[in-house]
Amino acid sequence: MSIATLPLAENFLAALRRELVPALGCTEPIAIAYAAAKAREVLGAFPEGMTVYCSGNIVKNVKGVVVPNSGGLRGIDVAAALGVTGGRAERQLEVLGEITDADISRAKELLDSGFVTCHLQEGAANLYVRAEARRGEHCAQVTVQDHHTHIVQIVKDGQVLQQEDRLSQEEDTGWEGWSVSAILDFARTTGLAEVAPLLDRQIRYNTAISEEGLNKPYGAQVGRTLLAAYGDGIRNRAKARAAAGSDARMGGCALPVVINSGSGNQGMALSLPVIEYARELKVPEEKLYRALLISNLFSIYAKHYIGSLSAFCGAVTAACGSGAAITYLCGGDDQAVARTITNTLATTSGIVCDGAKASCAAKIAAALDAAILGHELSLQGLAFQPGEGIVQQEVEATVRATGHIGRVGMRETDLEILRVMLGVVRP
Repeated sequence: MSIATLPLAENFLAALRRELVPALGCTEPIAIAYAAAKAREVLGAFPEGMTVYCSGNIVKNVKGVVVPNSGGLRGIDVAAALGVTGGRAERQLEVLGEITDADISRAKELLDSGFVTCHLQEGAANLYVRAEARRGEHCAQVTVQDHHTHIVQIVKDGQVLQQEDRLSQEEDTGWEGWSVSAILDFARTTGLAEVAPLLDRQIRYNTAISEEGLNKPYGAQVGRTLLAAYGDGIRNRAKARAAAGSDARMGGCALPVVINSGSGNQGMALSLPVIEYARELKVPEEKLYRALLISNLFSIYAKHYIGSLSAFCGAVTAACGSGAAITYLCGGDDQAVARTITNTLATTSGIVCDGAKASCAAKIAAALDAAILGHELSLQGLAFQPGEGIVQQEVEATVRATGHIGRVGMRETDLEILRVMLGVVRP
């Protein structure tokens, strides 16, 4: 039975199992390392050279972020070289989890020798990586597309060993029946035995990297600065916790996070504020689990309208998930949750994604600030009204409108952001 034909509850569970997985470091350089490690494996020998072809959105999200376990290095070539020297393809998004100092040293030698050549693949899917490994007359080619570990083609010495279709978002997940009300009903009533291990891991991993970001000076230290400047009230702690996790992750911290919609930053933005509010409110563990179900499933649902990578900052939909879950924790009904989502989307849908880097932590904080304000307004029965900007009559239509803006309306914006980042356009 395909996912698209599963009963809705099973569909929700399948989405959670697929999306809530551990990842080490920013998922775009990890996708490159994964493709490179797999190409070396298919080649069956250590390559003499490697060529990597990447879509613009991959380039955008690799350019400014530290590759984990690299000794502070950045870049497509770094991710590919580490994937070759010490990557373990079978570990997928944790492909660089067993890198040693010797692997780093060898990768640096390869980089100095021009081992890796990088190219922009124009006209490709937003998420596209092709790694070609060569030795003598032999060549292995691995193509990852649409999802960070979705291999669509493997070729060795001109022979196609594996060929798969591109993932269709509708066929991949089966979105019929998904809605805010359906998510709330599922989260409030489902048994927790199947989801508790997934959520426990999310709580454990994401809390650990948040602590790391608060305890050490990663990146621009957004989380630490929030606490120092604005105090430890719950509204500020919720923002600081998520920002600190991003500080650490964008700064190359080797701790894994549990991602959502292919993004660790989104996984942290939708979970850490909810965990912090649950602690403040001293709710039972079961209620925290159900709140995290709301946050995770809403974020998956909203993000599918936008796509894996775009010019729309994913922190916005993740923050919406947190805001919705916080309203639930505070006793809000379906209408109150819908107001929180509407208020958040009406406020922060204009945040652009200009790649993975230190300022992602600040964007997470800004999006969460809007979500918490949206929640506070909602508790007073207040919401932005249909006809005001992108706000529609129903929350579902507002979510779809936001997705349309992110996927279609910001397509040219995405290209212009990349051109500025690559120096093609000099403002």
